[in-house]
Amino acid sequence: GSRGDLEGVPGSGLEGTQGVPGGSWGGPGGIQEGSRGVCSSRPSPPQDKLAKEERSSALSLHKLSAQWRGVLREVKEKELREDIAVLSQAFARVLDCKDSVIKSLVTDVEEAEAQHARALGSHLQNIERLLQLQRCRLACLQEGFDAQLKALEAEFETERKAILEQHEEEIRYLQDVVLALEQNYAQDDHEATLNFQSARDDIKSKSLQEKQYSRLQQSGKMEALWEQFHAAMQSYAEATEHQKTAFEGLKQKDEKSSREIEMQAKKLQKLQDLVAATKARLAAQLRDNEERNRRAREEKEAVLRQLQELKNKMNQARAEAHDNLARLTAQSNAALKALAQVVGKAERVLRLAEMCRRLETEVEKVLPFYPSSLAEGELFDAHRVLKEEPAEPLAQVRRLRWAPRDR
Repeated sequence: GSRGDLEGVPGSGLEGTQGVPGGSWGGPGGIQEGSRGVCSSRPSPPQDKLAKEERSSALSLHKLSAQWRGVLREVKEKELREDIAVLSQAFARVLDCKDSVIKSLVTDVEEAEAQHARALGSHLQNIERLLQLQRCRLACLQEGFDAQLKALEAEFETERKAILEQHEEEIRYLQDVVLALEQNYAQDDHEATLNFQSARDDIKSKSLQEKQYSRLQQSGKMEALWEQFHAAMQSYAEATEHQKTAFEGLKQKDEKSSREIEMQAKKLQKLQDLVAATKARLAAQLRDNEERNRRAREEKEAVLRQLQELKNKMNQARAEAHDNLARLTAQSNAALKALAQVVGKAERVLRLAEMCRRLETEVEKVLPFYPSSLAEGELFDAHRVLKEEPAEPLAQVRRLRWAPRDR
């Protein structure tokens, strides 16, 4: 309750609040302003009376607002309780409706399951008939295949014998040809050998004659050249006497140079040994590095092979999964089509049953089942067939599935 809601209530103590100094009633702020005004000046008897009246009016206002809030709470509680009662009744009605709908749906589901069981039984019987027909067809095809296989085997044996005989004849012919070629080759080889020996003897005799003639000519030339050599050697000795003395000086210098060269060669040998040791260390390091690189390459190739194998396995698994998914999709589509056909047949059967029910007479409604028109032997055969264990796996699965329900 605000102040505006309580100004018109008689006895609330708010009729004279408009003439109070310091403005209209403003709650705690107005009380603080009044207290500051009282403290700022010396109190007089009229001001004390006014302050007491303000305090009493504030107290009555708080009491009245508390009572007003209590009244409003009681009214609001009554309204909420009434609303809750109405909502509970509506919820109970809706719940009853839902329960009735659920019961009707349960009955429909039970009827649909019974119809499905009957349709599945007839479907399995049809499948057994089709399997028997398929077995007969496969037996006929197997007999035809065996007959064709025997005919092909006989034809293959005749052709094989003919090919073997032709091969043996060709081998004999080739052996005769090889023998004739060897004889011709031996004769030609003998003739060629005789011709070669005669030509070799002729060439030897000619070469001996030419050799003797050339020896005579060369001996004359050698004597002339020997005389020319002696003359040239004497003239050379006379001309190179001065050069000989220079040669001796140069020889001594050469010996000194040779000693220095030996010293330098020793130093060079030490350097070469050091270089060889360094090369050996480098070669060892290179071999170690090559071995490490080879191992790293082998590990890399092994990892690559494993990766390739894993990729191949993953691709195979992906292909198998794709094939399985495609096969499952095809099978599910076929099953959906078959179920749609079964549902269509069931709907037609239900429509026909409804039409038949409408066309039933009173007698048929009272006695809906007629006595069987089969003979005793036919009835015995029918009961025996129904009691036999099914031979097909699908029928056995259906029997195991529906046996607990039958019990």
